[in-house]
Amino acid sequence: MKNTKIKVAIIGSGNIGTDLMIKIMRKSELLEVAAFVGIDPNSDGLLRAARLGVPITHEGIDGLMAMENWNEIYYIFDATSAKAHIINNEKIQKYPNKRVIDLTPAAIGPFLVPPVNFSSLQNENNVNMVTCGGQATIPIVAAVSRVAKVHYGEIVASIASKSAGPGTRANIDEFTETTSKAIEVVGGAAKGKAIIVLNPAEPPMVMRDTVFTLSEQANKQEIVNSIHAMVQEVQKYVPGYQLHQEVQFEDINTPVFIEGVGLISGLKTTVLLKVVGAGHYLPEYAGNLDIMTSAALATAERMALKQMEGISNA
Repeated sequence: MKNTKIKVAIIGSGNIGTDLMIKIMRKSELLEVAAFVGIDPNSDGLLRAARLGVPITHEGIDGLMAMENWNEIYYIFDATSAKAHIINNEKIQKYPNKRVIDLTPAAIGPFLVPPVNFSSLQNENNVNMVTCGGQATIPIVAAVSRVAKVHYGEIVASIASKSAGPGTRANIDEFTETTSKAIEVVGGAAKGKAIIVLNPAEPPMVMRDTVFTLSEQANKQEIVNSIHAMVQEVQKYVPGYQLHQEVQFEDINTPVFIEGVGLISGLKTTVLLKVVGAGHYLPEYAGNLDIMTSAALATAERMALKQMEGISNA
């Protein structure tokens, strides 16, 4: 595979971009980091990339496009910010042979959660990885949705305060809006709501996620089986993803009011998750960042595999 790896670039030399770079270099048999891009020449990410022999630039998207190997790069991961991605994507889309995997909440392209809707989006030029909370919880909402109609889905993502860098903190509003929308569009809920909690506990706690759904009445064991199957799918690329407790149910016989939905009764399903990071670049408690980079890598590798299959069949 060494001579057939597809070249990729990573924009954003912060925690997410650097962790993604390390993951690709250590794990991927399909991808090669051909450019690592930032705006601060003294950032730890750029300095580390330089030590590892990865071509770098501290001049942002313009610096990337001026690099000698620009024409050889096929996939571009954007791990900057929602506002920066709008500018970056506008410039990248002028090159039809480039494909963008967006790790910001900009949501210019369609939301992609690998085990839920990859097959329908594998040919898109720009896909959005939603948010860390979305990647952790939307598979669960989708697992319930494939058994019963979900009227309402609510998620609470609790992450260690130390794992929330400037980019995460600057995008809190986008996080809630993007995740809420993706719960509906990808997860299948008629109405979605997302909450993020920055947990200041010491020592830092691993990412915890709570998923509530209110659905039509359905076979509870079928829902449990669907959730367990989905957890196993996510674990293929995020080994530290696991149920924290068994699935819980409550019959809601007296209708409750859900804003945007109305009075609803049915079956309440509660799923408690935790996500332990792989510890490649970031500490294990930063599962929120790990699941984003892992999902982005899984997406690019699946796309690359499809691309290579197409070339071999041509």
